[in-house]
Amino acid sequence: MVTLNTQSLTTPIGIIRLFEFALTLITFSLVASIGHTTFSFWAWCMFTWCFCCFVTLLIIILEFTSLNTKVPISWDDFTTAFAMLATLMHLAASVIYPTFFVCSTCSIAIAATVMSCICFSLYAAEVGLARAKPGEISGFLSTVPGLLKVLEAFVACIIFICLNSSFYRFFPGLQWCVAVYSICFIVTLLIIILTIGRLLARIPFMDKCLTGFNVLAVLLYLTAVVIWPVYSFQNNPRPQGCVHCYWDNLVVVSCMTCINLIVYIVDTVYSVRLVFFVSPA
Repeated sequence: MVTLNTQSLTTPIGIIRLFEFALTLITFSLVASIGHTTFSFWAWCMFTWCFCCFVTLLIIILEFTSLNTKVPISWDDFTTAFAMLATLMHLAASVIYPTFFVCSTCSIAIAATVMSCICFSLYAAEVGLARAKPGEISGFLSTVPGLLKVLEAFVACIIFICLNSSFYRFFPGLQWCVAVYSICFIVTLLIIILTIGRLLARIPFMDKCLTGFNVLAVLLYLTAVVIWPVYSFQNNPRPQGCVHCYWDNLVVVSCMTCINLIVYIVDTVYSVRLVFFVSPA
């Protein structure tokens, strides 16, 4: 029997989620009404609004019907990870969409951008509320290392949408970088999935394994930080008349590689401190 939980819609987070659903739906509808393009950045923005709208609605329904208590996953980890991911995705969409698709006379596109920015603020507020009372949420993904894992996966996604196989397939060094991005992303995503599925804690010595992976990821990204710019920009100046061309994507990948390196370093520092220097209570 399904038990309706009306209180889930009257809490601050519940109210925020209702606004998130409505505004992401409006944003998606506004952009869809303009028409579509084959540009990968347009596809990313549309995916962001559609995905966040659907998952937010799913969370609202499951909590309203109390079915979330029957789902065999860590619900707190799932909702916290999703809110963090949605915050990052909307931040990217709110920057990417106006950069490529908004002009001074594009009123619908401007309205969609404003809606996307508001959605970003709402999801950020949800993350803040979820973290405001640590005693209420004890999942790994609500901790700093857990949120860093979500950030690492998100930055890797930005890298992937900027990659162009017609360019990197000719250079072994760039292929190595793509392998680094892929390996680290797959392992990070696996850690997130295992956490949500309540399987991470059942693996022996998992805390030390996570620390070892973070150290390895730092070393791999260090090579990518050096190799990607060398192969991408050596004897390859910015083309004349380049307006959002492939060269700009190479710059984005370089910047995102540096950002993810920093995130993995911070994650490693936290992991080492928690595993080797913080004594259990």
